[in-house]
Amino acid sequence: MFTLVIALGSFVFYLIAYNTYGKWLANKIFKLDPEAKVPSVEFEDGSDYVPTSKGVVFGHHFTSIAGTGPIVGPSLAVMWGWLPALIWVLVGSVFIGAVHDFGALIVSMRNRGQTVGDIAGRVISPRVRVLFLLILFLALTIVLAIFGLVIALVFRAYPQSITPCLLQIPLAVIIGLFIHRKGGNMMLASVGALVLMYLSVIFGDVGWLGGLNESLKSWGLMTWVTVLLVYSYIASVLPVWTLLQPRDYINALQLLSALGLVVLGLIVAGLWGGAPVEGIRPNLEIAAPALESSFEAKQLPMIFPFLFITIACGAISGFHCLVSSGTSSKQLRCETDARFVGYGSMLTEGFLAVLVILACVAGLGLGIQSSDGSVLLGADAWDARYAGWNAMGLGAKVGAFVDGSANFLKAMGVPGQYATALMGVFVASFAATTLDSACRLQRYVVQELAGGLMRKEVDAGAPQPIALNANPLSWLANKHGASIFAIAVAWGMASLPAAAGKPAGTGGMILWPLFGATNQLLGGLAFLVVIFWMKRNRLPVWFVVLPAVPMLVLPAWAMAHQIFVSALGSTESWIAQERWLLVGIGSVSLLLELWMVVEAVAA
Repeated sequence: MFTLVIALGSFVFYLIAYNTYGKWLANKIFKLDPEAKVPSVEFEDGSDYVPTSKGVVFGHHFTSIAGTGPIVGPSLAVMWGWLPALIWVLVGSVFIGAVHDFGALIVSMRNRGQTVGDIAGRVISPRVRVLFLLILFLALTIVLAIFGLVIALVFRAYPQSITPCLLQIPLAVIIGLFIHRKGGNMMLASVGALVLMYLSVIFGDVGWLGGLNESLKSWGLMTWVTVLLVYSYIASVLPVWTLLQPRDYINALQLLSALGLVVLGLIVAGLWGGAPVEGIRPNLEIAAPALESSFEAKQLPMIFPFLFITIACGAISGFHCLVSSGTSSKQLRCETDARFVGYGSMLTEGFLAVLVILACVAGLGLGIQSSDGSVLLGADAWDARYAGWNAMGLGAKVGAFVDGSANFLKAMGVPGQYATALMGVFVASFAATTLDSACRLQRYVVQELAGGLMRKEVDAGAPQPIALNANPLSWLANKHGASIFAIAVAWGMASLPAAAGKPAGTGGMILWPLFGATNQLLGGLAFLVVIFWMKRNRLPVWFVVLPAVPMLVLPAWAMAHQIFVSALGSTESWIAQERWLLVGIGSVSLLLELWMVVEAVAA
């Protein structure tokens, strides 16, 4: 029953926050104007700038920012205890993460839909623009490399999720054409898409779909990564209404309905117990400690700063500023829609993170199969899955949520195979929408960097201006060239072997420790840009300064520890461990952050 109280209490807390703090920010601080001219209308081009209803933009925004971050992070962070993880998610999402996302969205909308990196060059200094864009490039490269591997690992662990995820692509294109070209009814498209998506989960292993699934599940890790990155390239160069918007929208429908089912299952399990085990319904109880005491036995790193970068999306995520300023700001057709999309999406993600925590610390206790085939319940199930920090590989982190949340669905009588398939599709779909959005955002970053270098050459040249199409960098200023460059670099990083004799792709996980630190560091730097813009527009900044300080300090601390203690301080050679990529990217990121902060202080 206590688990149910936490879930319902969190939902009410977020509802109150949206209608108080979020409303205060919208009306009193940013003063949103329903009559203001927005970038999607002013610069409408039918490709990137497309006026869109707030429901569709919310779908794109929420599914793009969520990804597997709020699943993997909380699934691992509960090892320090469920209480600190829960507090960080609740407080962080309301007062830090949602403020960050909302602020970046507003700043971009009031600057012609430009990215945070471009705006940084004007409000701080021109050098900061380049520094910020370089940090964005590193962060997005890690996202592209890691999320391609994440989806491949999910497909391997839950092959029944493959065909439903693939069927989303043609379905999205059909819906995009139906709505954009034919002016079709949104409600009809929504219901139809949702029905087809759930049918694909149920019948994904039947008939010719089952045969297709059987063939695809034998694909290797790098085969999937290659296919997914090629898909990301296609999605990044097509007009947003063709694939990105409708795919994210139907994903949002599916994912929000799946969240609703998880909540309903949690209520059933809380009131009547889980699915019967040997004829008895087990009680829904928290099986994990509120605060872990055996740090050494479980090989846990320091709770400060690592808890705050492990949960990298459920509380705050720097990646969100890229979605806010890279795509969503170019699609909102009314300024007042920004609170629903910017602030509301982050609170929804925070609630998802709460459900992940509860699935891992209570849902697992409703029953998991042990290696000998017996069913483990309660604390035995928790101890078996959470034996130690180093024992929790990426697959195990995702699996803890999938199995725990599937137990909630089973409590309602959903057959086990469908419950697990639905949660597998849930995870893979989140990761896929982040992947294609990240590729489009990386395309913008590469184009801006290349365009800046080309303009610099023109400005410094002879009296006769240099033709941009004669510049050796001109292919990177093209959307196709920029996208191909982005996926090629990500593929190269993802394909690294972990060590001699290991298959390609296994070494890409070396980058995973950097994901959280780079992500949160990006959030702190985005706060800097928002602060400078607000100061220049004579707006109060205290509510942005307070979260900005810890988000600049904690990620830098964690990244320095990973580089100088975990990698360089290891008794085993960091080159032999193939951690040179971690050391290299981490060191460059720290130097760029320090340089950017120095520039900000000088300004």
